[in-house]
Amino acid sequence: MTTVSIRLDDDMKRELDEMCDEMGMNITTFFMIYAKKALRDRRIPFDIVAPVDPFYSESNMKQIQKAKQQLKDGKTVIKSLNELEALEGE
Repeated sequence: MTTVSIRLDDDMKRELDEMCDEMGMNITTFFMIYAKKALRDRRIPFDIVAPVDPFYSESNMKQIQKAKQQLKDGKTVIKSLNELEALEGE
């Protein structure tokens, strides 16, 4: 038998202790169950995903395509910074 030490944030440790206690186990049992499941399935027992960049959301991509089409169709108004600032004063 070997010992493994894990560092946890104080709040995370407290919350995990409480959750495990509600399930009738301690943190050691929790990690043993996790390890056995991972080894049995030969995978991490939950999905790990990277958050999706909101820039690439479906609605934003539709707006970008719409803007590209407007550019192609010549449905744009081009103003210099000076012209835009002059409009602001009106």
